[in-house]
Order: sequence, then structure tokens, then C-alpha cells
Amino acid sequence: MNDDTAESPDLIRTRCPECHLVVSVMELTHRQRALCPRCGYQLTLKRYHANDKILAFSLAALCFLLASVPFEFMIFSVQGQFQRMNIPLSISTLVEQEYPILAVIQLLAIYVIPACILLCMIYLCYFLRVNKYPPHGGWVKRILFILLPWSMAEIFLVGALISLIKIRDLADIELGLSFYAYLLFTLCLLSCLVYLDDFQLSTKLRQLGEKRWRLAKTSPPSVHKVTQRTWAFLLAALILYIPANTLPIMQTRVMGQEQPSTILGGVVSLWQDGSYPVALVIFVASLAVPVGKLLVLCWLNYSIQKQATGGQHWRTRLYRITDFIGRWSMIDVFVVAILVSLIQLGNTLSVYPGPAALAFSAVVILTMLAANSFDTRLIWIRRPDDNNTEE
Repeated sequence: MNDDTAESPDLIRTRCPECHLVVSVMELTHRQRALCPRCGYQLTLKRYHANDKILAFSLAALCFLLASVPFEFMIFSVQGQFQRMNIPLSISTLVEQEYPILAVIQLLAIYVIPACILLCMIYLCYFLRVNKYPPHGGWVKRILFILLPWSMAEIFLVGALISLIKIRDLADIELGLSFYAYLLFTLCLLSCLVYLDDFQLSTKLRQLGEKRWRLAKTSPPSVHKVTQRTWAFLLAALILYIPANTLPIMQTRVMGQEQPSTILGGVVSLWQDGSYPVALVIFVASLAVPVGKLLVLCWLNYSIQKQATGGQHWRTRLYRITDFIGRWSMIDVFVVAILVSLIQLGNTLSVYPGPAALAFSAVVILTMLAANSFDTRLIWIRRPDDNNTEE
């Protein structure tokens, strides 16, 4: 189990990405999955014709993404005044309001990164379909999985729905063709991710690209380097969390009167209006999740630094949950971006981003970077001397 011999045709050796255990995976049938015997991580889930389905859904998603650009996303009307919003207008409005960083974040998270992910999947799956090794296939696969956590198409869509609920009493809202195109794009993208499997993809690339493959001799990085980098991200996020929650995240101008709103103030307003589910979603995503993620990552990082040996399964599961839900905190930022783009009626009724929007975006990004820098393998491998040797 610890020697690095090449795998047999029916037995593939790999390392668990979470606990670094060498595992032998046998050939699977449809819907069979392989779990790491030590930490329980799902190494792979076999699905027949997964490559063809990924290619089909990727092509469809790319078409719907392109179709969502030129048409109207939402139409806002109040007292005979109309405001039409599309995605390019949403981004340009943020730039006009002197928030270009928010515009870049939105552009990358909902368009550029998802488009790059789709192009990577199309490129890899096309060559695999014709049974040829894609040029630079290993690099493309690596880029694909690096970009996946930063795609927030579904979060933006949920933010759009929350925006509709928040302003339903102020005006009439109509959904444009771009909204439905983006909805279909999101569904197709999520369908791709259901069939995407790192182990299966890597195995096919190895079979086509290398006649003989040996298990790489890799070791987890230095405990000191990992913990110091994670502490740096967490400290920066903790500092920015204060202005993110005390400063206004949104400014509303009604008949010339400014009405600032903080994240907590928005939750309270929704609750008082009777929108209990939406208020709960915003509270969990924008308040509970960031605080919980900061606390959990601090505790996990501290346990690694002190080389705690107990509760490995519990700590690993806690990290998985924290890493999965952390990106959903961007909902509030997307809600603000949509409302700013949609409600621009001069002194009658206008919405502007507040300084907390940028601070809160930085908090979410920094906590995601902290989660990515944290190495779960160090939970399972204890090295008192920090000399890059395994027990």
C-alpha cells in the first residue's frame, strides 16, 4: 500500500486529497463510488457517458450564457418611469458609481470565470471523446479545478430573486429574456458539475497521455507555512469584517432623502415586512456564515499549529461544510449590485452602493482564500519536527 508501483489495468492507485493516504481504486460500474477508508472523502463516483453529457451541457450552457448578454434582464417601473437593466449595464453602473472593484468582482464571478470553466470542459471533453490526449491537458484540468470555487452564477441568480422580493412593494418588476437565458445557463452549468469527476478525468488523461504512470511522491507542505498564510488571510478578513457590518452596504435616496442601510438593518427591515424566509437567508449567508467560517478556520488552523491528534474525522467534516457554504455570503453583494443597476430614477428613487459592499466582498474573498490555503492533509499527518516527513 505504501510502495509506488504502477497500477494494474483494474486497479488504480491514488492519494486521497484530504488525508494523503495512498488508496487503490478498482474499476467501478455505473453509480458506484469509492471512498477513502481513513477520512471518508469521496474519491470518485462513476457515471456512464459522463464525458458526453459534460460536453453537451457545456455547449448548451455557453450558448445560454452568450444569449443572456444582449437582452434585458429586468424591467423596473414606478409611476410611469421605467428602468431597464441588463448585465453589461449592471457592471457599467457600478463603474459610474465609482465602485470599479465591485464591477470587476461581478464580471469575473458571473461571466468570465464561468465562461472559462465551460471552455476548459469543452476543450478536454472534445479530445477525450475522439480518444486523443488534449495538448496541455494537465494544465487545462488544473486551471479548471482552480476556477471552480470562484464561479458564482447560482449565487447571483439567487441574489436576483431576493432583489425581486425586496422591491416588490415599490414598483412593478418584469423579467426579461436575459434572466431566463441566465437561468438556463446556470442549470446547465450545475448539470456539468454533477458529472464532472476529478479522479475519472485524471485517469482518462493518464491513459491517453502516458503509457506508464507512477504514483507521484508528494508530501504535504510545511505546517509553519500553511498556518502562517492562513492566519494572514483570517486576520485581514477579521479586520475588514468590522466596517463591513458597521458601515452602510447600500444607500437609498427617496424624494431627495438619504436612507443608509447596513446588512443587519436590511435583515431587520425584511423581517418587519414579513419576508421571513428571505430575511433568514440573508442573515445566515451574510452574518452567520462569515462569523462561523472565521471561527471554524481559526480553530482548525490553531489545532494544526498545536498538532492536535484527536477528532480528525470531525475536523475534516467541519472543514468541508465551511468550505462549501463560504462563497454563498456573496448573495448580499449581488443583491446590492442588482438594485443599484435597477433603481436609478434620480431624486425620486435611487439606490447606491455603500462602503460596506466593498469591505464585505473583501471579507468573503479573504475567507475563501484562507479556506483554500488550509491543507486538510495536515489534520491526519502529524510531524512534530515539521520536516516534511510522514509518520
